[in-house]
Amino acid sequence: MTRINKAYHYWYNFKVDTSLFLMLMSVSAFGLLMLYSASESTGLLLKQIIHFVLAISIMLVVAQIPLHLLKRYSPHLILFGIFLLLLVLLFGSNSGGAQRWLDLGLIRFQPSELMKIIIPIVISSILSEKTLPPQPVSVYISIFAIITTVLLIAKQPDLGTSLLIGASGVYVLFFSGIHIQIIKRNKWLNLSVIFGAIISSGYIAWNYLLMTYQKNEL
Repeated sequence: MTRINKAYHYWYNFKVDTSLFLMLMSVSAFGLLMLYSASESTGLLLKQIIHFVLAISIMLVVAQIPLHLLKRYSPHLILFGIFLLLLVLLFGSNSGGAQRWLDLGLIRFQPSELMKIIIPIVISSILSEKTLPPQPVSVYISIFAIITTVLLIAKQPDLGTSLLIGASGVYVLFFSGIHIQIIKRNKWLNLSVIFGAIISSGYIAWNYLLMTYQKNEL
């Protein structure tokens, strides 16, 4: 077996979407090229390359985890993620008026970055318990997990990340074939519930979550 065939054999048995991986590499390479053209020194570029290689390595390792293990431990993942977000609010490191980091001495990281991965995994696991389209109970549990995470991150405050994570969870719900008409046989009641949830969320965000500069931007 030639080296090319061996390489193809190993890659074929790797749990990686080749098309998605190539697109990711292309976009990342373009971003690094733009950074190189805009920066005056190579120090920042080298730092980003190291971070990129580290992130890709972690991605490839995580991709090999069997799906049944992710499903089994998804409740532990969401509880662990929420626990970290609570630690940020209580003991997080403050920088630039935001309290988003946990300082562990050797490393300093944002738990909200972990939630970008945890939320899609957890919502997918919840919805996989029943046949699709998902049942109302599964949808309610999923929405509760999304809202809890979004509110904790928005409180830091980090509105951009909270909206991104909320959107990632909603996308999973959407692609699962969720029916908008959760309350059957009553269109107006169904619409009232949806608009009531939107108005209530907007009110809570405006009065208790958004900072003054965020309100001015809106």
